[in-house]
Amino acid sequence: MKTFFGSDRHTVVAPSHRRRLLAPAVVAVVALGMSGCATGSQPDEPAEGPSFETDAEMQGELTIMGFNPDADEIARTRTDVAIEAVEGAEVNVVEGELDVQQFLSSIASGEAPDLIYANRNQLGTFASRNAILPLDTCLEAEGVEVGDFREPAIEQATFNDSLYGLPEFNQVQIVMANDDLLKQEGLTTGDVDGSDWEAVAAANEKLSRSENGGLTVIGFDSKLPEFLPLWAKANGADLISEDGRTAQLDDPKVIEALEFAVGIYEAQGGFGDVKAFRDSADFFGAGNQFASNTLGAMPMEQWYVNILNDVSPEAPMAFTTFKDKEGEPLSYATGSAWAIPSGGSNPAAACRFLAAMTKTDTWMQAAEARASAREEEGKPFTGLFTGNREADEEIRSTYVETSEALTGPWAEAVDASYTANESSFSQPATPADAEFEQAWLDGVNRVLTGEQTPQDSMAAAQEEAQAALDKAWAEWDDSEAGSEG
Repeated sequence: MKTFFGSDRHTVVAPSHRRRLLAPAVVAVVALGMSGCATGSQPDEPAEGPSFETDAEMQGELTIMGFNPDADEIARTRTDVAIEAVEGAEVNVVEGELDVQQFLSSIASGEAPDLIYANRNQLGTFASRNAILPLDTCLEAEGVEVGDFREPAIEQATFNDSLYGLPEFNQVQIVMANDDLLKQEGLTTGDVDGSDWEAVAAANEKLSRSENGGLTVIGFDSKLPEFLPLWAKANGADLISEDGRTAQLDDPKVIEALEFAVGIYEAQGGFGDVKAFRDSADFFGAGNQFASNTLGAMPMEQWYVNILNDVSPEAPMAFTTFKDKEGEPLSYATGSAWAIPSGGSNPAAACRFLAAMTKTDTWMQAAEARASAREEEGKPFTGLFTGNREADEEIRSTYVETSEALTGPWAEAVDASYTANESSFSQPATPADAEFEQAWLDGVNRVLTGEQTPQDSMAAAQEEAQAALDKAWAEWDDSEAGSEG
């Protein structure tokens, strides 16, 4: 028996009789901790890659880290399909979000899992440290058509011209608004969709409310710090160069975007007041900001549509796509992916499992399960948003457009979400993924707290980010030169 790396695991022996071996898992969340954990926790040289065969016999154990097969009917259905695909192998799942330190330590100790479920923005660092394998030969053996997947998702999982992760879910943003509050001020979603920043600022002023010195309605929430890449791209700028080697945090267009998004908060008393009021809301409950008429509008990931429809279906909602300054739909894609660790004992089963999990037919079975469940509850099915474009299109035409409960603003939300999914961008993979992200997040936060001006803070962030990129790329370039020699 292999060593398992979490305190809990799932052994999945068959779709019809799952059995839990240990207590329910505790989810370990490591936020942006990769840089501190990774040092010294990876092999110096890449291991010789395994061979993948189309007709490979499945056997042994398949240990998966970072995935919950019982999260919902989507996960359960797809896991059952993948288990059947690797029949002959015993599937063991270490539950909970991927623990980066635990994972990299397992690589260093020679006890690597066989498959991981990770955020796509972690893959560049994993790949540069030889902690995961390129998937090119794996996908060829399993007949996976990479062209069926969304290009921004593939780009985020590609390092040094090789694909290291197969994208799964895709998260994109749309604009969500309280239609009653908009109408009271003579506004529409066109005033808050991001295409006209002066219009957004004016709408924010009209929608915002304060009483007795305290905020009672957030007019517009620009969703900083996390949505800086979205605002910068809307202004024609990227935070990093296309090759992932040069930080661009001090680009005047990035600073202009930051000044605008921070100004939205300053017009409402400052970020501290807005955040405190935002944090007091029943975000996932029936008393959420839209149902309680305490938020005018905000960009938000599309998954929140289902939450709102579940807990407050009568809320006065309106939806549209977020747009750039040219009026074109835009979204910032993030999401998950499957990757095969170096040194795992069962790469063949890992390859087949990840291929099965992301195939169009598998997604269709999952969509059928979700659509049936929603229909039984009398609720609309709002679709699945994945890295597989072909699957998304078939799901929409087969299950979404035939959902009789999908009417009114919820139909608008679905249309906006699908448009956003087709209009996304991502940031390239780098060997300093976490350090780069931490640099720009810190830069935004210093401005939000009033510690520094946008120009000074992003200048400092630029230095921090570029130093991290230079160091990580130099190490990678040296290792590449050494392996070629």
